[in-house]
Amino acid sequence: MRENRELEVAEYWNANAPVWIDQVEKGYDVYREELNNPAIFELIGDVSGKSVLDAGCGEGRNTRLLAKQGADVCGVDLAEAMIERAKEEEARTKLGIRYFTGSYCRMPYFQDSQFDLVVSFMALMDGPDYEGAVSEIGRVLKPRGELVFSISHPCFMTSGYGWTTDQEGNKAKLTVGGYFSKESYVEHWKFSHSPDAEHLPEFAIPRFPRTLCEYLNPLIEAGFRIERLNEPRPSEEICQRYPSFRGWRELAAIFLHIKAHKL
Repeated sequence: MRENRELEVAEYWNANAPVWIDQVEKGYDVYREELNNPAIFELIGDVSGKSVLDAGCGEGRNTRLLAKQGADVCGVDLAEAMIERAKEEEARTKLGIRYFTGSYCRMPYFQDSQFDLVVSFMALMDGPDYEGAVSEIGRVLKPRGELVFSISHPCFMTSGYGWTTDQEGNKAKLTVGGYFSKESYVEHWKFSHSPDAEHLPEFAIPRFPRTLCEYLNPLIEAGFRIERLNEPRPSEEICQRYPSFRGWRELAAIFLHIKAHKL
């Protein structure tokens, strides 16, 4: 059953891949570039000389950033189209990254206690088996190895979230619904800051809702100690350049970052 759900996820991301890769490479994933990446790379810290796994690496943009900082990196992703693009870039840049197509819940090509660090950028909320992912990540991490990952904030980015606006059209309140829902769904959206957004198809992204407890407790049960939680907040300067960020500065958090280590 789990494998069938993962095949469905792979199909969605293979379909998303052409537009996703084009837009990401053009820098139109503004929330990643301006908010999410700076915050999580600060949380990750120095990776020089470390063996690192990027779980759910997609097209490999962040995987390459890790390699450029001196890490020995592997990447794994379900979507063949994403891994193909990542391998194309590796052939061009020759950073020494090894890529694998497959689930981050089952990684037989990696040994027990192989990695100093596992990272996952906005991927663990997109898989049907979070507990299996945490268990497998624990297997491939060395004792005292670290796990750092980012997800959509489960308290706010629910299936029923939405903005209400004031008379001037500014975001005034965030409404949240379905926090305890266990029903998976497919979310449709675009990179809204792309100049091509009006003419591009929406991404179709499967979601598997979990509460905050359902993210944290499996980590503890799998033998991790949680070190830090972060909720990155846009700066005033970013909000001046991108007014759509304002609600995420003043009213709610869009991302949650978690850092833990294997006991």
